[in-house]
Amino acid sequence: MEILRIILTVIFVLDCIGLTVIVLMQEGKQQGLADTYWGRNKGRSMEGGLVKATTVMAILFFVLAVILNMNF
Repeated sequence: MEILRIILTVIFVLDCIGLTVIVLMQEGKQQGLADTYWGRNKGRSMEGGLVKATTVMAILFFVLAVILNMNF
């Protein structure tokens, strides 16, 4: 079980670093004109991909945090 905890901890640390980088790569919401033009294709743009990646990594962060805090 200790090996599993070490592996999950390494994944958790990598997820934390990746989540921080992805959040910092995102543009601010104060762009104005960009929102009207890119609003329709947001899912296909790089910004849309970053939002999806942030969501997935945040869910992974919370799940791993809960698992690592359990006493198993």
